[in-house]
Amino acid sequence: MTTHRPEQAPPGLFVGDYELLTRLGEGGMGVVHLARKPGGQRVALKVLRPHIVGDDEARHRLAREVSSLTRVRSRRVAEILDADPWGEIPFVATRYVPGLSLHDHVHEEGAIEGAELVWFAGCLAEALGAVHGVGVLHRDIKPSNILMEGRTPILIDFGLARVADDPRLTHTGWLLGTPGYLAPEILYGEDASTASDVHSWAATVAFAGTGRAPFGRGPSMAIMDRVRRGEHDLTGLDPSVRGAVDDALDPEPRNRPSLPELIDLLATLGPRTVTPVRTDPFTMPLAVAAQAGLAAPTEVAEVAEVAEPTLRPESTPDSGPSEPREARFGWSEQDTSPQRQTLVLPDGSTQRIDEEPAVPPAPVPVGGLEKLRRGILVLAGLGVVGAGVALAPYLAIAALALLVWLLRSGSMAASSAGRRRTARGAKWYDGVQVLLAAPWHVVAAVPGALLLVTWSLGLGLAAALLCFAVSASMLASLAVIGVVIGVGLWWGPGSRRLRGPVQRLSHPASARPLVWFFAAVVTFAVATGLGAAASSQGPSWSPAQDRPFADVHLPAWL
Repeated sequence: MTTHRPEQAPPGLFVGDYELLTRLGEGGMGVVHLARKPGGQRVALKVLRPHIVGDDEARHRLAREVSSLTRVRSRRVAEILDADPWGEIPFVATRYVPGLSLHDHVHEEGAIEGAELVWFAGCLAEALGAVHGVGVLHRDIKPSNILMEGRTPILIDFGLARVADDPRLTHTGWLLGTPGYLAPEILYGEDASTASDVHSWAATVAFAGTGRAPFGRGPSMAIMDRVRRGEHDLTGLDPSVRGAVDDALDPEPRNRPSLPELIDLLATLGPRTVTPVRTDPFTMPLAVAAQAGLAAPTEVAEVAEVAEPTLRPESTPDSGPSEPREARFGWSEQDTSPQRQTLVLPDGSTQRIDEEPAVPPAPVPVGGLEKLRRGILVLAGLGVVGAGVALAPYLAIAALALLVWLLRSGSMAASSAGRRRTARGAKWYDGVQVLLAAPWHVVAAVPGALLLVTWSLGLGLAAALLCFAVSASMLASLAVIGVVIGVGLWWGPGSRRLRGPVQRLSHPASARPLVWFFAAVVTFAVATGLGAAASSQGPSWSPAQDRPFADVHLPAWL
């Protein structure tokens, strides 16, 4: 969220029953005001933009989100206190946190270090766990969505990004999130998961500990490219959390640690005792409101009296017996037990929601042996490509180009269907919709496929020149060219659309040693058979008659 110097609202301006006191900031979802009901507590009131909730379907999604989010129970989260999805001006009211955003805090006080950074990382992970515990993803964790209550982070704007997960926004060029803090799979158009929030958590902790964005600055496209490649800079980050942050920034979601693993790790690193820190509740927004006569000094004094002390870590040499994890980061305050929700419809009727909201499960961490098995399958596949190009260069390259095109179009269709299901739930006509949209995805996949194939053929040409320079045989040169083309297709620009569908088969196979062994034996057998055929009968240049440059005669002195 973008924050500005608080601006006094015009006197007597109401949204619902809330009087607007001060404008706190704005973002893609809406504008946030400091507000209160007459005689009630102050809240952060987010007035949602019209394009976010422009129809009944969007308002139904907002109502379902709010119904789930009201169950969040954590002191590390600015919980929802009130909402009106069906009002003339829809709004969501959350607990007001009188503190700077993490972005402004780091700018004014510098990076967080040592035990305080461990405390920050643990509290933020706890807040995220509370949100996931009610079946909701945050989707937009970044420094401007973290408010600092003393030295403790408070998570805001949780979960509402799903409300804006609407195809209409992509048509108008909206990007929901900040590129440097979005997970790579989201930038590729895939569905978000708990692992996506873990990636954003790590990027935010890296900013808190270094004072700079882990993926650098510059044009958005350059930042997103570094995110996709996993090229982050953690120089200067405290060693106590650097390993966890580095693992959580892995471009592959399955390789990232799960949130419970991170919380357990931080609990072992963190101190056992905390000490209160006095904070000044008379923040700039309250000061502006007080100057306007909207908040009397006595009222501000009441806020100071009831404000709970903010806890911060303190390293002590003798902290006594170890406390259970529930006492270290406040897990006992969370209430994630299932409970029924009531959805209020526009006509005043109610509807019971019994099912638990579905959150994509966190990917299971991958062990070293499984990674090795995956790598062996990739090498076997490259062997098939190299042997195929050595046997029939033109036909093999044409088959590879066709395969890239089809896999890209299928991946785009699957991603589009997944976004629709996330936005409005599963429908009986989803399959029909995929078939009707297939021609568009086939056409849309052409530019990316051409780029990837051209890139790979360029690498293959470079390999051909090197083979010519070392006077390699024709058969060996073609095999090397094929392997290089395969490497370019697997790791070239836009190759994730190719890797994704293939990995949906190879990863489950690698997870089962017996299945992997069978797949590896078959793949190596195919590569060996193609290589033996090429060695015995030589390359087939079909559909051409002769090999390229057959009529070219080099000078005798070469």
